[in-house]
Amino acid sequence: MLKILFSPSEGKKSGGETDQIDLFGATNARDEILQTYNNIVLSQDKEKILQLFGLKKWDDAQQYIEDIFNSPTMSAIERYEGVAYDYLDFTSLSFEAKEFAKEHTIIFSNLFGPILAKDLIPTYKVKQGNSIGEIAPDKFYKERFSYQLDLYLANADILDLRAGYYDKFYKPNKNYTTLKFLKNGKTLSHWAKAYRGLVLREIAKHKVDSLEAFAKLEIENLQIKEILKKKNKTEIIYDIIG
Repeated sequence: MLKILFSPSEGKKSGGETDQIDLFGATNARDEILQTYNNIVLSQDKEKILQLFGLKKWDDAQQYIEDIFNSPTMSAIERYEGVAYDYLDFTSLSFEAKEFAKEHTIIFSNLFGPILAKDLIPTYKVKQGNSIGEIAPDKFYKERFSYQLDLYLANADILDLRAGYYDKFYKPNKNYTTLKFLKNGKTLSHWAKAYRGLVLREIAKHKVDSLEAFAKLEIENLQIKEILKKKNKTEIIYDIIG
């Protein structure tokens, strides 16, 4: 079985259909960080709230000032919006492809930590790299979820499509595969997000369920240039030819 590790996005859609948070892993493992976040958001301390959100204008913060325990939720893969999610274009996928993506994708949230794409989350705002109160999310979740993730992924093939920052949350201790995208010989940074989204889209569309099957998947405008192996990491380097 293939599992895809994926990044979150700064952008979030508003709304939702239920007010029940439903998350992967131990139910109480996140209590401290979620309660700390909620306390700051509801504190009316503008300086702390803007710092947490990574915003400068109070008006921009208003949409995120909600009690996360009593807010509408939707699946994580539908909640996020940004470059990678624009190119994933989840809403246009077939029902079967959507269900595949929900079941096979793990997203690393700056607030909720590792969650399944199908997990139900509210709107929230935490700037990447920010602490939540005195809690550093990367260290918090690495300590509490690495063992759970090791167990969850024990019998899976792992395709890591995350931005490098999220290695701080979890690094697989078994064999895994990452991707690099080159354009005219240069490594893409920002626009790598778009190709990660496109890759996840193609995986979902074709229900790719192993790294062996992924290696045979033809993706428009991408051509394998080189495959590098170092310890337990395999890196597939693609040339963008379109």
